[in-house]
Amino acid sequence: MVAVAALAVILLVAGVAVVRQLTEPEPPPVAASPTPTVSPTPTPTPTPTPTGHAPDDRSYDLADLPTVDVFAVIPALPVDDAPEEGTTGEVARPVPAGAPVFAEPGAAPVAALPHELPYEGSIVPIIEREEHWVRVLLVGRAGVPSAGVAGQLTGWLRATDVDISVLDTSIEVSVSAGTIDIVRGGERERVPGEFAWGTEATPTPIGRTFVMSVRTASSLAYTRGHPIVYLAVQSPTLDGFGGIDVAITAFHYHDVHAGPISNGCLRVGADAIARLTQVPPGTAVRITP
Repeated sequence: MVAVAALAVILLVAGVAVVRQLTEPEPPPVAASPTPTVSPTPTPTPTPTPTGHAPDDRSYDLADLPTVDVFAVIPALPVDDAPEEGTTGEVARPVPAGAPVFAEPGAAPVAALPHELPYEGSIVPIIEREEHWVRVLLVGRAGVPSAGVAGQLTGWLRATDVDISVLDTSIEVSVSAGTIDIVRGGERERVPGEFAWGTEATPTPIGRTFVMSVRTASSLAYTRGHPIVYLAVQSPTLDGFGGIDVAITAFHYHDVHAGPISNGCLRVGADAIARLTQVPPGTAVRITP
């Protein structure tokens, strides 16, 4: 807000008395000079100041960059520095040619996000939006827990490289309250039944993440054929699990689904998993203690 001060000028006019002889004729009246008209100087319209980082219209060869997928470990990308926050309610998906991923706008890209991935994860929630850039959550990791690195991966995408759409559905999990809610358009729906979460040694990751994919894994007998809702975030204590180099967190069915008993996943009952599998990929998930 700009304050404008008004300058008041006080003009003091002194009267002058003129003594004339009574016989002296009065001079003829002098015609008043016309007051000149001053045209106001137009005020220039200020140019709007662009918000956010400057655009980047350079071309990049995505083939030279590591792919952001569930198996990726990309130390150049940062982990989420505000995991307790929400999202903008929008998702981004790369155009068919794919999108370079940046650790910071203006720097060189450090990874590539394809339009499609074998295990999905290319539809990503936006956590910060600017005119030319969006900051998003990503699948993969910046490092492994044994090296002291854990947390939800993030990155920046150019707005011209993605299609943006509204996704007003999210999932909120409260471990302490024992509740899972699906929130859509401000309306909250309680997912039925109890659920289990991670032990002290293998805790469920806390913070914001998103649904990477929904698929059935017939090799995992404990799911009883129910689909699994895979999340983007991975274990904060395990480098890998089940003989593979990833430790994905997920909602999944299990006969025993109450209390701190899992390896980090959120175990739920049949009714709960049936409801959770209905949310689309890219749905934001926020887990609180």
